[in-house]
Amino acid sequence: MNITSQIKQPIFREMELFEKKFYESMSSQVALLNRITYYIVNRKGKQMRPMFVFLTAKMISGGTVDERTYRGACVIELIHTATLVHDDVVDDSNRRRGFFSINALWKNKIAVLVGDYLLSKGLLLSIDHGDFDLLRIISVAVREMSEGELLQIEKARRLDITEEVYYEIIRKKTATLIAACCALGARSVSDNEVVVEQMRKFGELIGMAFQIKDDLFDYTEEAIGKPTGIDIKEQKMTLPLIHVLNTCTTKEKSWLINSIKNHNKDKKRVKEVIAFVISNGGLSYAEQKMIDFQQEALAILENFPTSDYKSALILMVNYVIERKK
Repeated sequence: MNITSQIKQPIFREMELFEKKFYESMSSQVALLNRITYYIVNRKGKQMRPMFVFLTAKMISGGTVDERTYRGACVIELIHTATLVHDDVVDDSNRRRGFFSINALWKNKIAVLVGDYLLSKGLLLSIDHGDFDLLRIISVAVREMSEGELLQIEKARRLDITEEVYYEIIRKKTATLIAACCALGARSVSDNEVVVEQMRKFGELIGMAFQIKDDLFDYTEEAIGKPTGIDIKEQKMTLPLIHVLNTCTTKEKSWLINSIKNHNKDKKRVKEVIAFVISNGGLSYAEQKMIDFQQEALAILENFPTSDYKSALILMVNYVIERKK
């Protein structure tokens, strides 16, 4: 049994029912929209975010979930899907998970409108059922994701990102949505603010580790769906590079910045930058930071009694940093 199946095992029934409810939550009177949402549903990813919602809820409640938990999971997946559709337009990307993206098949205008539609459906799902506490959690995540993207664009122009700014970017861009999943799962079954905050923090730490792992893929030759060195070509400042920029000599720093700004399309130069970052400890430094976040997340789970759901969350935490893609 692969690791994703192992993680899903204690929430297998919930995930099956969730898929039906998720598809229903996207339905529309417009035939074109239904064709596009059908395409989206049939090309789903690992569905890590709903898994976090259900595992958190069941760990806290002792194994039960209710309709609020399902709505929370649907809202998260609707918002997440909306951001992916919009990201593909922003990045001018034609592929998503090995399939054509929405903008590649139906053009940018339709893709933007579909993203807006999914976002509104998510918000309305909460409003229609009076889940205002869940809506607050979601809305904070949407705001932070937008801020994170814009902060990254602003800083990338100058290539002057400190480690603190980098953490702020990834916390907002990536970690906030996983934090929202865990907070939502907890909130859907409990009014205990301390527990909800503990799980929000747990999700945030996992999200930080997850993004650093993604950064590390840029320096490996493994087949992960994105070519090696793509972050450098796109002038994205990732943790291995930031660490080396802050620890190398002035001369080396100006060579690195010049390479990223003016020679990022030169394959040979990109390979030299990758080799330089590796040999100057950028990778090992980032790996250690990733493990620190992971260990901090695992420490939070120690506050909860042993259960299949807790074990699955521990598996999930370890999978985040051990995954190969």
